[in-house]
Amino acid sequence: MRFKWALNKAERGGVSVAARTLACVDTTLQDPLVGQLLDGRYRVDARIAVGGMATVYRAVDTRLDRVLALKVMHPTLATDGTFVERFIREAKSVARLAHPNVVQVFDQGADGSYVYLAMEYVSGCTLRDVLRERGALQPRAALDILEPVLAALGAAHRAGFVHRDMKPENVLIGDDGRVKVADFGLVRAVDTVTSTTGSVLGTVSYLAPEQIEQGSADPRVDVYACGVVLYEMLTGAKPHSGDSPAQVLYKHIHDDVPPPSAAVPGLAYELDELVASATSRTPDVRPHDAVALLARVREARGALGADQLDAMPPQALTAEHDNADDRTSVIPRALTALRQLPVNEDDQPPLNRTSRFQAPPAPPRSAPPRRTLFTIIAAVLLVLGVGTGVWYINSGQFTKVPPLLAKTEAEAKDRLANAGLEVGQIEHAYSDTVKRGTVISTDPAPGARIRHNDSVALTISDGPQTVKVPDLAGYRLDKARDLLKDSGLEPGMVTREFSDDVTKGFVIGSDPQTGTQTRAGTAIALTVSKGSPVDVPDVTGRDLDDARSELQEAGLKVRIASQRVNSEYDAGQVARQSPQADSQAAEGDTVTLTLSKGPEMVEVPDVVGDSVDEARQQLEDAGFQVDEDRGLLGLFGDEVKGQSVEGGDTAPKGSTITIEIG
Repeated sequence: MRFKWALNKAERGGVSVAARTLACVDTTLQDPLVGQLLDGRYRVDARIAVGGMATVYRAVDTRLDRVLALKVMHPTLATDGTFVERFIREAKSVARLAHPNVVQVFDQGADGSYVYLAMEYVSGCTLRDVLRERGALQPRAALDILEPVLAALGAAHRAGFVHRDMKPENVLIGDDGRVKVADFGLVRAVDTVTSTTGSVLGTVSYLAPEQIEQGSADPRVDVYACGVVLYEMLTGAKPHSGDSPAQVLYKHIHDDVPPPSAAVPGLAYELDELVASATSRTPDVRPHDAVALLARVREARGALGADQLDAMPPQALTAEHDNADDRTSVIPRALTALRQLPVNEDDQPPLNRTSRFQAPPAPPRSAPPRRTLFTIIAAVLLVLGVGTGVWYINSGQFTKVPPLLAKTEAEAKDRLANAGLEVGQIEHAYSDTVKRGTVISTDPAPGARIRHNDSVALTISDGPQTVKVPDLAGYRLDKARDLLKDSGLEPGMVTREFSDDVTKGFVIGSDPQTGTQTRAGTAIALTVSKGSPVDVPDVTGRDLDDARSELQEAGLKVRIASQRVNSEYDAGQVARQSPQADSQAAEGDTVTLTLSKGPEMVEVPDVVGDSVDEARQQLEDAGFQVDEDRGLLGLFGDEVKGQSVEGGDTAPKGSTITIEIG
């Protein structure tokens, strides 16, 4: 199923599937792998992203001439057997899932200290990018994304695997609208014991209660995570938040996920029921796997009218996103097993930690009256020799820069005015991640202490930088690559084909085509001429000099294989050739000739006195052809009286031995 509600392509840009599952970094930094050939096969072209366990590169498979993503484990972890085993498990698990909504893994291997996965490379974005850009989604869009996600997880569940780390970062939306599930790095078999004494693997905001308390995981933990993701798509926010991961974990165990309609009034009751069913804190109440949840999603969709599916979410729900808790983490089990978690900065968790939550009722706190609080502060200041008037005047001169990131220029100006601040210099910059016309950064930064009436400089996004694909036809390949780089684009995959009009080694065309406006940094595929086709002549059985002359006259080069082989041809003659005869090659291509070292000589069995059938069987088993010479006297005989090559002598394997029958 394809995601029907698509972002504008210029807003999405092209990225690797694997890259979008990791934290983006500055790819201009030097990296020892960039430009290298990994494992003798994968040419590493660029670093895309770095995560806690691996780095992702865009690479080219030089054997198959295709672009892919290489996920390379950090060398410091390659010596850790547990991490390596988990890394390899990802490859084996995903390789078993032949599903259109699962990111493919092509290969797994190691080269020295580098352990890698070769993965599918897809242009698109993550669901997190969509939520960060759009905030709450229409119900139709949310279900269009959720259904293929559940289809992919359903295939994994039915194959005996649990993903264990479902979140918007691992939901990929390709430029073609196809939705794929990525990063099966934490995948485990359903019947594998996943409880650990020291830690829980996962992402805080999407962990099911049983993962937190016991560390156990079956398909229902993926169902729970999908319910949280659905809530986030419908409301633009996560159901549980807190000042620390511990508070979020506490809420997952003790608080139900609220109905989405509480945050977005007017959402259909069926959507509330769907979220409640998937995120029940009791695992037995949830659908037993993603297939069962998918059935409920389709049932809910069928019950909704077009107006309910296309209801527009309030604009206010498009909020700034903090991804601090969105990373896959090794969460200490001690953190997931506190008796009582702090509710505010004054609360402190007890030192003794057990595996169950048994929070005693906290004593009520009463805030001191404002007048009393002011009196206390004034008294302290007086003790320190500071007059209350000075304290009041100084404090009144300062304020904080309001949060302006991702706000439109007009909204940012209004917020600054409301805060008593002036708008300073306004600059513009390209951004692949921040929407055109909204704030990329401020100076001073949001939250910084600033005097009243001071100015705040704004940097406004011009959106992704776009450039026009230059006309590359007729240029040599190396020159075409230079022109692409000079234009702010990247040379992409090279496909070669015959052409009667374009000289060999020169560009025929590009994809996207000349004149197309595309995002800076996009890889442009090139089609390069192999020249006019040449029919490869058949030179097998020919002497080497004759064969070389005929091939060179056809415009082909000749290479002689280092090894010779036995064949029916005499020693020194051509036994076989590659490419084979009657195929086509480009002018200047090389034909490899393998020379014969003559036929293999085999000892001839002695069959005189044997029956005809016995003699034939022995000779054929030895590798010979058999011919019978019966004459007039042997028409009705069945005994071999003689043979053309005497027993014990040698003859070329495959040659014919004649037996005389009397």
